[in-house]
Amino acid sequence: MSLQEHPVTTETDAAPAHGVVLTDVAATKVKSLLSQEGRDDLRLRVGVQPGGCSGLIYQLYFDERTLDGDAVRDFDGVEVVVDRMSVPYLDGATIDFADTIEKQGFTIDNPNAGGSCACGDSFS
Repeated sequence: MSLQEHPVTTETDAAPAHGVVLTDVAATKVKSLLSQEGRDDLRLRVGVQPGGCSGLIYQLYFDERTLDGDAVRDFDGVEVVVDRMSVPYLDGATIDFADTIEKQGFTIDNPNAGGSCACGDSFS
């Protein structure tokens, strides 16, 4: 048996993981949205960027690209991708989906957020 027959995967071969969690409810919603679009080549990308009144704002969108340094985790067939600069800001964050009379849409519960603005769109 040679190594060529059974390649060994090292951490440098695979994309690194991240600490973001996608709830089952959110994963189901993502699958539903992708099905409506007729796309199976998209990933859910989450990240942060400077902005907002508290310093950082979340980005959450579908992306067909995977960039160098991206961290990837699979949640029941839904790939969640985080760029390398956002990983420390989002470690331990949970993405959920709410559909109530008070709130509808994706939510991010981030234990790293020291504070947020009144509108809830940015954090520090």
